[in-house]
Amino acid sequence: MEFLRITMPCHVILRKVVLLFMVSVMVPMEVIVGAKNVSSSPSRPRVVNMGSMFTINSVIGQSTMLGIYAAVDEVNADPSVLKGTKLNLIVKDTNCSGFVGTVDVWILMKIVHYLALQLMEKDVVAVLGPQSSGIAHVVSHVVNELRIPLLSFGATDPTLSALQYPYFIRTTQSDYFQMYAVADLVDYYGWREVIAIFVDDDYGRNGISILGDALAKKRAKISYKAAFSPGATNDEINNLLVGVNLMESRVYVVHANPDSGLKVFSVANSLSMLSSGYVWITTDWLPTFLDSHESVDTDTMNLLQGVVAFRHHIPNSGRKKNFLKSKPNLRLNSYAFYAYDSVWLLAQALDVFFSEGGNVSFSDDPKLHDTNGSSLHLSSLRIFNGGQKLLNILITMNFTGLTGQIQFDSEKNLIHPSYDVINIGGGPRQIGFWSNFSGLSVVSPETLYTKPPNFTRNHSLYSVIWPGETTTTPRGWVFPNNGRPLRIVVPNRVSYKEFVSKDNSPLGVQGYCIDVFEAAVKLLPYPVPHIYILYGDGLRNPHYGDLVEGVAQNKFDAAVGDITIVTNRTKIVDFTQPFIESGLVVVAAVKEKKSSPWAFLKPFSWQMWCVTGSFFLFVGAVVWILEHRINHEFRGPPSQQLMTIFWFSFSTMFFSHRENTVSTLGRLVLILWLFVVLIINSSYTASLTSILTVQQLSSKIEGIDSLISSNDPIGIQDGSFAWNYLTDELNIAQSRLKSLKNQEDYYHALLRGPKGGGVAAIVDEMAYVERFLIDSNCVFKIVGQEFTKSGWGFAFHRDSPLAVDLSTAILQLSENGELQRMHDKWLTRNGCSILSTQVDENRLSLGSFWGLFLICGVASAVALTVFACRVCCQYRRYKPGSEVEAEEVEQAQTSLGSRHATRLPSLKNLIEFVDMKETALKEKLKNATYSKREHASPRSDDQLNSPCGFTA
Repeated sequence: MEFLRITMPCHVILRKVVLLFMVSVMVPMEVIVGAKNVSSSPSRPRVVNMGSMFTINSVIGQSTMLGIYAAVDEVNADPSVLKGTKLNLIVKDTNCSGFVGTVDVWILMKIVHYLALQLMEKDVVAVLGPQSSGIAHVVSHVVNELRIPLLSFGATDPTLSALQYPYFIRTTQSDYFQMYAVADLVDYYGWREVIAIFVDDDYGRNGISILGDALAKKRAKISYKAAFSPGATNDEINNLLVGVNLMESRVYVVHANPDSGLKVFSVANSLSMLSSGYVWITTDWLPTFLDSHESVDTDTMNLLQGVVAFRHHIPNSGRKKNFLKSKPNLRLNSYAFYAYDSVWLLAQALDVFFSEGGNVSFSDDPKLHDTNGSSLHLSSLRIFNGGQKLLNILITMNFTGLTGQIQFDSEKNLIHPSYDVINIGGGPRQIGFWSNFSGLSVVSPETLYTKPPNFTRNHSLYSVIWPGETTTTPRGWVFPNNGRPLRIVVPNRVSYKEFVSKDNSPLGVQGYCIDVFEAAVKLLPYPVPHIYILYGDGLRNPHYGDLVEGVAQNKFDAAVGDITIVTNRTKIVDFTQPFIESGLVVVAAVKEKKSSPWAFLKPFSWQMWCVTGSFFLFVGAVVWILEHRINHEFRGPPSQQLMTIFWFSFSTMFFSHRENTVSTLGRLVLILWLFVVLIINSSYTASLTSILTVQQLSSKIEGIDSLISSNDPIGIQDGSFAWNYLTDELNIAQSRLKSLKNQEDYYHALLRGPKGGGVAAIVDEMAYVERFLIDSNCVFKIVGQEFTKSGWGFAFHRDSPLAVDLSTAILQLSENGELQRMHDKWLTRNGCSILSTQVDENRLSLGSFWGLFLICGVASAVALTVFACRVCCQYRRYKPGSEVEAEEVEQAQTSLGSRHATRLPSLKNLIEFVDMKETALKEKLKNATYSKREHASPRSDDQLNSPCGFTA
């Protein structure tokens, strides 16, 4: 194993020190005489040695030592656990502080070598610990080589992965889950930036790295990482916190260890950083410290007032209550409970290991050997032959311990990670729970795990007492306390100065945009010191993209003015809620259009004229059909009837028809049609009046589409985003665009036109165009419709909380009417019409009347259907086939000598029947009924029963 050789570079000396220290815990020196490479033990040995590595004089070490000894005593006292085998615990103090470099490495090697000599004859099958993530990284390499499972109850570094360290088993919760719990808490209260204060080692750095990833998923971030060394003095921490206190964020996440974390709060208190407005969040180290002491002095608790902390969630089970009741004098923190369960995990795994025929045996590793002059005795290190089997058993174990269910997932993490959320206020007070199943909740994880996976997850916590003994949630940020006011860049405009311009007032600027910003700032619950910085030479409007770039590059803190919110700008800065809507429009010169002799046709579209004329004829024909048989005014020669149809149809347009309708169906159709005609006449009259009385204006340019298709020059305001929009989005050649300085340039360019060296149209935002039209006395008009939708807002740095607060203030100004009053003050005068009147827009189309035509058409169709059914019934009674008619037909055939013997009615007969007058038909049917009765009376019974009988 090359990295263990003495001749290796210095950066691996630490690994060699730890490896030599492992000799003191894991070296199997009980070699059977005559055996060359292997020493073996019985399948059920009397004693099994297990090592334990932790810092005895630490907060975690003192508590976990009690938990480990208690578990070992219980296992050895219960013969049913290992069935006669006893656990022999070998404890070694790792002394974290010396390990990270405060003690000379060579001196430490000598100390470890001495410890190794003391433990030469010990066989170790597993190791509990270490509690330090830094040591766990190094030790994990050793146990991988020697195949000895390492059960760590305190190493929470998320980078201790199962792939890199297969023999490392974490029997506590990974900080990966704790950092996501912290991120959920930050998101719950709506904070977007935090400052991480952490110890600069593997444990601190890697945990904060995960926190950054977790916050990014919540659209939050770590604005600054404040690291301090594990042995930092109060002066070093003071210098660190002084710099932190000058920053914007007031949300601090402290990720340290119990032995150094309290220094941070002691120094913060001296800097008045534990007062109202601050937020302090700690990881599990603080509850670990509090749980390890029966009582904490008042001064320390006062330091921690208002702190929110996370603690490993230990279910309040009956087994836990019985355990604590049996040992009332023990003060155990969560790591002690995990250490206790780690011993039981190893004990139950060993029982399975021995039951499946496993035995304790070791063999030499040929890759480990000493070089000349080496005093490390590497050749004495041996491989545990049953290590892989014991590892497989350990990671498949499933039982319930004091900490809950002990079961590992595919990445060898304990399932169901969860934490208690603690608020320090006079004492630890639980305000909720967090689990990766439900997030933040006031319901215990054990209860939520019984819910279905798709149940509604509502994040909630009980109220928190924050620093300063307030229940009001802190805003989480302030303006940087470095004596510098907010630097706000303002465009130095030379046109449309109503919006923003230079001024001799104390502010230095004035205008509509400035008034809106100042009014919004006054609504904020905190002061915003700021100064305005003019941008531009005062000769031409500045390019607004440069202002936004300056904010993005931290040259300015914000940009205030008539700044349009467009896509490419929102990618680099954050905008407030728009305080005015403004999209691009086209302005062109227009001329009055003379009236046409065919103006009377313009109120209706050609489709409307065609459908209306068709319905006049259709309704006339329907009424004729319904009235023809019973109304003599609709009878006569065919030519007369045809003229009647045309006359009646079009005379209804003026309600001057002289024919009376007699039938019920005819009256129904006529009433509905007259209603339709009334609506059409009224609409036609109104539209024609508008066309003839309203001034009609025309322009060569009808909108953005016609402007694009032409080759005429286009005017653009200096500094406007419209230049890039027309070239990039609408593919208009830059040679066609002409930059205009002010309203006077607008006016003359439009008057001259393309042929006179001017422009055909100007593309600008609606807010500017409204001012220009008023200033030019409405000589020009907007043509077409607004073809983009955007607005103006104030620009801030990305994720700036001030942008959010000012957006809320702008909405308040809009709701209370103040925004409109400021608009009226600066922008509103006697205006003129914005859109030029277009004839096509006044034309009435079929789409406005199809409902009326549909109703009339359906009514006519129903009337015709009823009429047809009635005629069919009458014709069935009238047609040959009845007895009376048959006899009449036979008599007619005999008298006339007809050669036609058929009885089927012809089309001619049908037409004649339909044309027959209603009164004549009724008389004929009446005579036919009387004749039937006369013929039926002299007949015999046989004749009466004949199937040829006629029924009237």
